Amino acid sequence: MHTAPDAARSNRLIHETSPYLLQHASNPVDWYPWGPEALQAAKAQNRPILLSIGYSACHWCHVMERESFENESHCVTHEPAFCLYQGRSGRAPRSRRDLYAGHGNPQSRSGWMADDGFPDAGSGAVLCRHVFPPDDRWGRPGFPSLLKKIADAWEQDAAGLMNQARQLTERLKNELKTVSPVSVSVSILDEAVTQFREDFDERHGGFGSAPKFPRPRGSALLLRCYRRTGESRTLQMVTRTLDAMAAGGIYDHIGGGFARYSTDERWLVPHFEKMLYDNALLARTYLEAYQVTKQASYRQVTTEVIDYILREMTDPAGGFSFRDGCGLGRGRRKVFVWTPAEVQAVLQNAEDTRRFCACYDITDQGNWEHRSIPNRLRPIEAVAKELNLTLDELYETIHRVRPLLYRARQERVPPGLDDKIITAWNGMMISAMAEAGRVLGVSRYIAGAMRAADFLLLVHRTSEGALLRTSRQGRAHLDGVLEDYAYLAEGLIDLYEASGQERYLTAALQLGERMVDSFRDEDHGGSTPPRRRMKR
Repeated sequence: MHTAPDAARSNRLIHETSPYLLQHASNPVDWYPWGPEALQAAKAQNRPILLSIGYSACHWCHVMERESFENESHCVTHEPAFCLYQGRSGRAPRSRRDLYAGHGNPQSRSGWMADDGFPDAGSGAVLCRHVFPPDDRWGRPGFPSLLKKIADAWEQDAAGLMNQARQLTERLKNELKTVSPVSVSVSILDEAVTQFREDFDERHGGFGSAPKFPRPRGSALLLRCYRRTGESRTLQMVTRTLDAMAAGGIYDHIGGGFARYSTDERWLVPHFEKMLYDNALLARTYLEAYQVTKQASYRQVTTEVIDYILREMTDPAGGFSFRDGCGLGRGRRKVFVWTPAEVQAVLQNAEDTRRFCACYDITDQGNWEHRSIPNRLRPIEAVAKELNLTLDELYETIHRVRPLLYRARQERVPPGLDDKIITAWNGMMISAMAEAGRVLGVSRYIAGAMRAADFLLLVHRTSEGALLRTSRQGRAHLDGVLEDYAYLAEGLIDLYEASGQERYLTAALQLGERMVDSFRDEDHGGSTPPRRRMKR
């Protein structure tokens, strides 16, 4: 739950609906929400825009707020050199089509936004991501130092900075114009497989190094390439990765669902937040791996992820949301970790405690901040042998006591719930649930997908048939972007195939036609931001 803003000392964000913006409504900062008022103020005062983009379930957004935006002695709380703006929640740039200038790159530290993104602002805008400490440290400038340097640069040569921004924008536009449509040939697919092989972590599974993110789309591609070529090495990259993720701490072994990424290379320590789109794509990937391999563990992960979504991330009206895993200063990350004493207090049985702790690596010394993140990185066969148990005996204990630990965990301080409903991400989960219901023969998954689809078609669609991007407490707004149309249409098609109800196919066709009409780039192929073309 998010703390309600203090109306007595609130800023302009008090009137917003976004949980992220409301989170900042009591900051001692003169925030503007995104819109004409902020742009007109920047133009009238000839100030650059300090743009903060985040979402309510983001750990580093909480850090930035605590260290800078809630700190009344911090320069940003009384910074006269900028027009201060808070972007809407939802990971940028997907949350707003008008913030498409590459702001979502997690490696970026700061950068100028040209006036193509702000056609009426009359001044530039500077983007500062949530990576700067409140003072100079770690070889990195603190936020106050950064703001001072930017303010000085703007005062000394605003025209020069704007000229640089325009040149960069023009260069990007010209590069986009040179892109020509290409066919996805077999040779391109083979090149993709080769690239995955080069990035594959032989020891721990996955691709690349820490921090390590799941790559569900990549795994899905590899599964399809395997079906075409029958090459065992291609399948092995997928199964090694899926097995490692399901065994690691990135997977919630008590309640189900995947965290956003692992901070280490072996999938042990998660970034404690669960994103709807990650779990939708991963549930679908594990389902497809089950279809290819018939390995029961992949079916189990699929059902545990979807059951978790239905249990903890489903709005009463039917849509799906996502979970925060931090909640700074409130111990919320500790909801996911254990000590042997805590397990014993719940189970009240020394032998059950011994078995469970051995299976899930829960020890007195811990594996993270003196506590233990449950994981099964050690093969369960080795644990059973060490405990002098059969696999059936160990599995029986796990299945019997895990619900007890889950119920006990529910009594802890819960992670926050971002209760807004995003169209595209719901479309992904509708696809996963509908397909899982069809393949596994689980009718309640199809029913869950139908409830979400019916909600979106009722609340997130205008009377003219246009999609809206997001809603909260039944109030939808913001024009839908390309991914909203694409993912919801895909979800409706999957739901039609699972349910046999033709109304979902009809709705998918309508969305597809509107998507092509509103987003198609007639000159260069592909899509274009529908700033001037969207029909409401």
